[in-house]
Amino acid sequence: MDFREYLDKCDSVTCIMSVEKKPDGSYGDIRIVDGNKAYIDSIERNDDAVTDVAKEKVFVPNSLYTKYFPYDMNFENYCYKSAVKKEVLHAYVHPERFDIWFNLFFMPVTSDDENIGYCTYTYTASREPNSELMSNTSLEIASNVLQACIKLYSGSDFQTSIDEVVAHIRKISNANRCVLLLTDFSAGMCRLLSDNHVIEGSKGSIDKIVTGAFFDIVSTWPATIDGSDCLIIKDEKDMEILRARNPVWYESLKQYDVNTLVLFPINYGGETKGYIWATDFDVENTIKIKDILESTTYFIAYAIANYQLLNRLEIMSTIDLLTGIKNRNAMNNYVNALVEGKKKYPENLRVVFADLNGLKQVNDNSGHIAGDLLLKNAALILQDTFIGQDVYRAGGDEFTVFVSGMSDEEFEQKIARLRNYADNAEGVSFAVGYCCDEGRNDIRNTMSLADERMYADKEAYYQRFPERRHK
Repeated sequence: MDFREYLDKCDSVTCIMSVEKKPDGSYGDIRIVDGNKAYIDSIERNDDAVTDVAKEKVFVPNSLYTKYFPYDMNFENYCYKSAVKKEVLHAYVHPERFDIWFNLFFMPVTSDDENIGYCTYTYTASREPNSELMSNTSLEIASNVLQACIKLYSGSDFQTSIDEVVAHIRKISNANRCVLLLTDFSAGMCRLLSDNHVIEGSKGSIDKIVTGAFFDIVSTWPATIDGSDCLIIKDEKDMEILRARNPVWYESLKQYDVNTLVLFPINYGGETKGYIWATDFDVENTIKIKDILESTTYFIAYAIANYQLLNRLEIMSTIDLLTGIKNRNAMNNYVNALVEGKKKYPENLRVVFADLNGLKQVNDNSGHIAGDLLLKNAALILQDTFIGQDVYRAGGDEFTVFVSGMSDEEFEQKIARLRNYADNAEGVSFAVGYCCDEGRNDIRNTMSLADERMYADKEAYYQRFPERRHK
């Protein structure tokens, strides 16, 4: 067929794609039959963003598209749906291999060969995303994305909201399983955030699969996606391609009886926060599932980034950055929660105040780096002495420990251990005061008595070693 007359009338970047039909309903070779001048220039020019990825710089009509660009399962699926299934398709995508956004159109073209299907492929490109194009979608997809967003932001508990969104995506995908995984590539870690499934599978719960070693597979996903915006495996042909690209992951999927998969990275601020995937879904709705996931991941990525930011802020507000133990703010929050009845009062609660002796002398004589090291060592000693108990840095050289669930004998042994440091002139030396609540449920009075006893112990220390008293 001669498409030249049609192509010459197209102003936008346009080409004709051919898709070989197989007797079993699958497809074979996908070729670029011909293109208009704008399309051919996009390959042959040296000043175009697309050219940077093109394998060959000279266009030859009726060549395999992979002669010019990397193999892309998603692109092939669009070509097949349009050329063979006669569907009019639109997509707005940002493949990782390009630093540009593509507004794509696929339209079926009549064929005079029963073994070949044709479609037009037209695109426009821009460096910046277009919010109108991103939201330009069908009513069904928009409705499903809106429902996901309502579930994501209407709840007060982040985990519950995420679980509801993952369940929603699984149901509309008619998939057996939908999973959301968090990743930290800098630390080489991943963790399961949410899982919703119908059938568990022969290998058991997925949280037993997503362990530390699973990151070895996750780390291969960016190369497997290979610059596209997602990965879609809809049939055995795609599985065979995956086996060639990533044999280890292929064997893992087969081991867990996964036959179809759609995988999307969760990207935010130039960083991959995680991945969401659905397995064993309704392949007839592949395009719809892709579009829903593509839109939903924007909102999921923002929710995850916001949740992680709040967690970091909470940690910064409750952790002493020098010693790594809880700070005074965390201690006050705990005390207030007990007083206001928001926390159950521990049985046999004891309060220990441990004040570091001689910190000012170390700072004056050896410098603040030596003083900081002394504080760190003091925190380590308290954590090691009171394993499993809450240790706080309450002030500059003051530490507080809340102790519960401990016998009198064990507690006295630990206090004796702390007092053994009292005569240490070169290293950590504590002044210690403690008080048992004795069922009064009056945490503030208990703390006050412990504080008084600590200061009495400190005064006794300076009477023994007057030369160490602050000047």
